[in-house]
Amino acid sequence: MKITIAGAGIGGLTLGLMLHERGIEVDIYEAVAEIRPLGVGINLLPHASQQLCQLGLEETLASRGIETSTLAYFNKFGQEIWREPRGRAAGYDTPQFSIHRGELQMTLLETARARLGADRIHAGHAFSSFRQEADKVIASFTRRADGATVEVESDVLVGADGIHSAVRRFLYPSGDEPRFSGRMLWRAVTEAEPYLDGRSMFMAGHQDQKFVCYPISEPLRRQGRSLINWIAELRVPNGELPSTDWNRKVDKSVFAGPFQGWKWDWIDVPAIIDGAREVYEFPLVDRDPLPRWTFGRVTLLGDAAHPMYPIGSNGSAQAILDARYLADCLVNDPNTPYALREYEAERLPRTAGIVLRNRMNGPEQVMQMAEERAPDGFRHVNDVIPQETLEAISLRYKRLAGFDKDTLKSGSRA
Repeated sequence: MKITIAGAGIGGLTLGLMLHERGIEVDIYEAVAEIRPLGVGINLLPHASQQLCQLGLEETLASRGIETSTLAYFNKFGQEIWREPRGRAAGYDTPQFSIHRGELQMTLLETARARLGADRIHAGHAFSSFRQEADKVIASFTRRADGATVEVESDVLVGADGIHSAVRRFLYPSGDEPRFSGRMLWRAVTEAEPYLDGRSMFMAGHQDQKFVCYPISEPLRRQGRSLINWIAELRVPNGELPSTDWNRKVDKSVFAGPFQGWKWDWIDVPAIIDGAREVYEFPLVDRDPLPRWTFGRVTLLGDAAHPMYPIGSNGSAQAILDARYLADCLVNDPNTPYALREYEAERLPRTAGIVLRNRMNGPEQVMQMAEERAPDGFRHVNDVIPQETLEAISLRYKRLAGFDKDTLKSGSRA
């Protein structure tokens, strides 16, 4: 069996490694000419880190990223709403890692080149189309170096090429536009003094004004410093999807004003914003769940299949779980088209549920509840939200996303 993967992001590279581990031949094609460590921070929840640890990457991830200890939610006054331990501190067998997205992607790329062979990673090849003939799929790529068309024959084509997936667009050329939330994100990293224990993630505010913060560099932590990944989020006035570049640099003055008063005894949000060298702007978008991902010997994975709001730290995690389940299906069932449908039947409804739950703020709904019930603050959170409600919201999302402890300890499929 031979598999062609379009996209050398986190999902595509993880799938490539998992297929190789199972003895399946794989080639990965990436549109950009040079794969570089782009992006900002990312969280690997225990169900995702479990899969990467099983690939032998735990030591590398631990040396580069932070082993997250705590997640906490606060209102716009810095009053605590909910706090819980994370990863091994919460009793999981595997850690939760907070790491630079580029560091994670380059870790996967280096590992893929070493295990698959560098000649199996084809940069500068942009997907253009496919056709299916008998029991094969022939994918066409445009080689950026000279504009030539390269045709690749294999048993399966997997579109793992992100939220702007060319494979998905080929399957659904119309009626599949991004859904804009009416909110914008500004993302950056800032080197600063550690806050709290130096390994904590926090979110503050509510759905129309939010700040997310977590450290992502273990080498800096050992030096007594912190590389802090942060996201500022605001609702924008017109509520229309911007037509500009979705990853453009902007001046801090565009968004910093509403956060000027967010200075608490354990964190100075304006100082963190001010300390960033570069800030990137993104619209908060997703897409409606698709009726199907699989067409014969072609299927989708990760953001190409189920782009979701970056709520609950589940975007990359679900791509990694897609990869694990797809690899298992392909190796366990000799009927390849049936194996792809089995993968879709398992993963499509699960991820669709997360897309829809994230539109309702996922586990972050506790911040919105606090804002709506106590807009001027509270003496104690349980005066406005019962403790059992807070606990239920947290557990419900973990079960939905597949990282509650019972699921992972039992070995059930996430």
